[in-house]
This record gives sequence, C-alpha cells and structure tokens, in this order.
Amino acid sequence: MIETTDLTKVFGALTAVDQVSIKIERGEIFGLVGPDGAGKTTLMRMLCNLITPTSGQIKLLDMDGKDARKAVESYGYMPQRFSLYGDLTVMENINFFGAMYNLDRRTIQSRADEILEMTNLIKFKTRLADNLSGGMKQKLALTCALVSRPGMLILDEPTYGVDPESRKDFWRVLYNLNREGMTILVSTAYMDEAELCQKVAFMDRGKIAAVDTPGSIKRRFPYKVLEIKAETRDLGFLNGLDLVRDAYFYGGKFHVLVDKDTPQAAVLAKIAGMNAGVVQVREVPPSIEDVFVLLAEKEVV
Repeated sequence: MIETTDLTKVFGALTAVDQVSIKIERGEIFGLVGPDGAGKTTLMRMLCNLITPTSGQIKLLDMDGKDARKAVESYGYMPQRFSLYGDLTVMENINFFGAMYNLDRRTIQSRADEILEMTNLIKFKTRLADNLSGGMKQKLALTCALVSRPGMLILDEPTYGVDPESRKDFWRVLYNLNREGMTILVSTAYMDEAELCQKVAFMDRGKIAAVDTPGSIKRRFPYKVLEIKAETRDLGFLNGLDLVRDAYFYGGKFHVLVDKDTPQAAVLAKIAGMNAGVVQVREVPPSIEDVFVLLAEKEVV
C-alpha cells in the first residue's frame, strides 16, 4: 500500500527525515511513534505529497512519487491540528470538503449520514465546529477525511489532547474502518494506542529505530523488567547500582531494567538498607513503553 526507500527531507542544516524505509501492507493499521521532533509529521506530509522529499522514493497505492498526485482521491489525510472552519456547522464543513473531491451534494449527504452515525455526531449536524468538544472536533475532522471513501487513511496524532473516553471512541471507529478493509497509518504519542496497532515503528531523530508487531518488539526486549513499589519517589536510591541498566518512574512505581540472568534476590540485596521504603519487587513483562524508553535513550545508528 505504502512503501518508502531511503526517504529523506532536509531543511537547511536539519535532516528531519533521514533515509527512512518502511512498508505498510494493504489492510494494516500501522503506528508511528516517537518523541516530539522525531520527524513523524514531516514523513506523513511527504507521503501525502504535501512536502517534496530531498531524496528517496515513495510508492503509494502502486504509483511512484511522480504519479502520487493521481492518488489524491484514494486516501484521506487528517493533520495534527484541527484545521476545519469553526464558523461553519458540522454539515457545512463536510459539504465543503466533499465539494473539493468533486462529489455531488446527494452523495455527500448520504456518505456524511453514514459516517456521522458511526462517529456519534449525527445529532450535531447543525452545531458550529467551534462549539464542539475536542473529541468531537477530531471526529468531525475524521468524517471530512472519510467523505471521499478513501482506501487509505493517514492520521497525524489524531487523539492528542483528547480525553480518554473520546480516545476509546475514536479507536473503535478506526477498528470498524479497518475491518471493512481500510489501510490506516497513524502517529500517536500514547503507548496504549501503539499496542492497538498491527505493526508499529519507533522514530527518533529522523530515523526508524525499530519496526515490527508490538508483540515481536516486546519479545526481543534485551532486559528483565523489575517493578518496584516504594515509599520514595526519588530515583536516587537506584543510582550507581552496578546491576541496574536503567530505571524510571512508571505509573506510580519504578521500572528497573537488569540483565536477564540477574537474580531478583541480588537486586533485593543491593537495595536493602537504603531506607527507600521498598514495599514490593516483582518481575513483569516489558510494555511497549519500556521498549520505546530504551530506544529513545540510545543513539540511533
């Protein structure tokens, strides 16, 4: 569906995207995860033909980069920030974007009702976009991206800043669309959303550091993860321990990375007597966030 080869974008002295090669299969939900400034938005804009690559190739919908403009009606793009018209109603926004795809009013109306039912916006057709909640605005943006019935959907952090319940609703819609055969490329700042993707790529400093299914990425994690519950919230008591490869605060507890052959008892012996108020130590499977914390700390080569 989408394939890039050594895709690169340079802005002056900054290499925003650096020789990225990825392949997204038809019917896949592909997640792109990375810190701010990693190059995710620039990569997506190149895939949408909004930015010209400095070098490299894009194959999109079986077309090369020179013919990518011909594919504009075959995919939908939802940018990172809400970009619709606040002084237009929900339906007026949909009509406007549908007209940009040369759809007639009857077709737009039919498709809009179907999508608005799916996104639970049908009751708000006459509400001004400025008067929608954050989650409803994102659903409206999704509706406008879907009105052309694209075979592929490209979403740039669509749930950023949206409340948890609205995020769940949004992902239910994405899963319904995927079950109907739609290919989805989505960037996200949320690790729980990365787990929902069928394949995920971690991007850092313009490069792809890892790409695979979430399960495969976690199985290849090189360390044992110990979860430590303690009275202290200061990581200082773990600093300098030769057994500890990394440690960080995670959901009210500490995650401590040690070599896989390190006995848990050895770690307990090291932290005993440190007055840290350790309540519990147990081994847990690595989460996708553990993987990405480790990758973000490494120099990408």
